[in-house]
Amino acid sequence: MSTILALDIGTEFVKAVIAKASRKGNLEVIGVGRAKQAPANIFAGAIADIPAVVSVCEKALLDAEEEAKESAKLTVVGIAGELIKGSTTTVRYHRENPNKPITENEMSIIIKKVQERAGEAAKKTVALETGNKNVEVRLINSAIVSLMIDGYKISNPIGFKGSDIIIQFYTAFAPLIHVAAIEKVCAELDLELLTVAVEPFAVCRACLGDDLDSNFSGIVMDIGGGTTDIAVVDDGGVDGTKMFSIGGRSFTRQIAEGLGVDYDTAEEYKLDFENLDAPIKEKVEATIARNLKVWVSGVEVALEDFNTVEVLPRNILLCGGGAGLSTLQETLALSDWYKDLPFSRRPTINIIDVNTLPNIKFSSKTPLDHSYATALGLLRVGMDTLASNPDGDGIRAKISKLLQN
Repeated sequence: MSTILALDIGTEFVKAVIAKASRKGNLEVIGVGRAKQAPANIFAGAIADIPAVVSVCEKALLDAEEEAKESAKLTVVGIAGELIKGSTTTVRYHRENPNKPITENEMSIIIKKVQERAGEAAKKTVALETGNKNVEVRLINSAIVSLMIDGYKISNPIGFKGSDIIIQFYTAFAPLIHVAAIEKVCAELDLELLTVAVEPFAVCRACLGDDLDSNFSGIVMDIGGGTTDIAVVDDGGVDGTKMFSIGGRSFTRQIAEGLGVDYDTAEEYKLDFENLDAPIKEKVEATIARNLKVWVSGVEVALEDFNTVEVLPRNILLCGGGAGLSTLQETLALSDWYKDLPFSRRPTINIIDVNTLPNIKFSSKTPLDHSYATALGLLRVGMDTLASNPDGDGIRAKISKLLQN
């Protein structure tokens, strides 16, 4: 068994989760730690103060190690923010010799071409949004969404014969400066960075578990302190990821301004909304309602960009600290925000119950809620990465190895 550390470096908190990963695809959580961030540590989902973030990570890590009674060097770190570009590309590839079995080398060539094409598109988009034409981006995550050979859907192409291959690839890219900051944090903590993962992609991996043939479909919304990250999963494949810079901290700031209180008091009002005295509760509710309109507009715009799915999945799963806001849940569940989007009917809204995530066992004494879904997903991505090592000899190892950048 391998011991893996997940570091979820969020806007409000750093969460450290240590787990044992088995070759059979199971995770056993043995240690959990959490430490609060200072307001200036993270900006729009990205690290803004490296020494300060290192200090907070160290506190969370020490707590996790104390509970686990051991340390972990292999680390997976999440990355989020509006400049993370995740999308799905469809590639049609005609084989000159259809009677020859598809090899790993042939698939490697196809995947490399797709990743290069997607990387150029991501670089152009980030350059346009930042005004920096020299911006560098790095491939973070890559996964096969669906694969068909001569009209038949398959999960593993190696060894098959056929003339026409249609592959949908999910690829995610991040600005190099964001990745370099994560690498620096890990170096300062003396951790071995196994991989960096786009956070909504990681949550999707947690929902899918170890089932390669999963037909799970849904929309995952990770509502953090600084950003909302959205991913669409269609028939077991991640169709794409989108982010926008409105999260729980935005609601807190609006409450502070609307009621004329300091930030900490506003945060208390938000978290204890249901138990507030009636006059204060009414004011907080009115303030939250105004901010919710802007947030819901962000959700609509993000979902409009998922144009490769004819009908959006009705199952919406919420996670992250902001998901606990009851008025947010009610707005998604009861308002008509979805009417102009390609839903077959009103979507259902549920908060992710981490205790029901597949292939995960909890041995730690710390109870985990929906705000830990990202960290658990990072552990799953770490397992995928370990499966792609040169010593792996199974189908999962072969496919995973081809997808590594």
